[in-house]
Amino acid sequence: MSFDPNSPELRRRRFRPIPVRLLVPNMITLLAICAGLTAIRLSTEGRMELAVGAIVFAAFLDGIDGRIARMIKGQSKFGAELDSLADFVNFGVAPGLILYFWQLHELRDGGWIAAMMYAISGGLRLARFNASIDDPNKPPFAANFFTGVPAPLGAITVLLPVYLAFLDLPRPPALVTAFYTLLIAFLMVSRLPVFSGKTTRMRVSPELVLPVFASVVFFVALLVVYPWHILSAGSILYILSLPFGWRLYRQQAARHSAVLGAAATAPHASSSSATAFAPTGAPAAEQGQRPPERLH
Repeated sequence: MSFDPNSPELRRRRFRPIPVRLLVPNMITLLAICAGLTAIRLSTEGRMELAVGAIVFAAFLDGIDGRIARMIKGQSKFGAELDSLADFVNFGVAPGLILYFWQLHELRDGGWIAAMMYAISGGLRLARFNASIDDPNKPPFAANFFTGVPAPLGAITVLLPVYLAFLDLPRPPALVTAFYTLLIAFLMVSRLPVFSGKTTRMRVSPELVLPVFASVVFFVALLVVYPWHILSAGSILYILSLPFGWRLYRQQAARHSAVLGAAATAPHASSSSATAFAPTGAPAAEQGQRPPERLH
């Protein structure tokens, strides 16, 4: 039997070339995974400042890979699955291990349980997020809210005791760090609505373009020069802002329910009006009345 490399069947089995625009976001995601794995190694070696810096760098990469993918139209199902894997490693496993090697190991098995519960909560949070993306019952306003604290922000927030220690403040007891770790883990898997602003369209007037650029550069400079001050203040402010996100969600849910209720009562009101002003002796259909049902 002869082998023909140009046969139509063989050509159908070959893989089609992949556009470069599909590879760029995945390369950024892989770089974020490398940062998370490096953070784990640095924590085992006791270089905690570099380990925490690697987590912050991974969070930065996680924030830009999706935006770059949408910008260059490089979204893919493979990229979405890879991004979920990266989030679990970088913001679930790595922060838990950093906290364990930093202080939680003093509690022995109790500290390991706290670190493990945080990592598992991060995985459950990501699984719930992936499962609810295409939920048809989600109201329109819910697109502006996360369900529970998202994994990247959970990772940045859970490392608050480490930031404070880097500022030469007294290290909290290991038991306090363990309870704080479990609290952030609970917030990640909870049903707490957290404002995201993903669908909020923000526009900058031409007069404010340069001041906005200057503000961003100033913030980045502060983050580079005073990283632990900025991360500590940001984590505390984020935790304090969670009740306001919940209150905003309740307000929008009440407004949405009121709109639905008004829409549901509108047809009845129009039907009653049509019946009241219908001329005498008009057919039943014109008076808004239903014809009698057939006998079975």
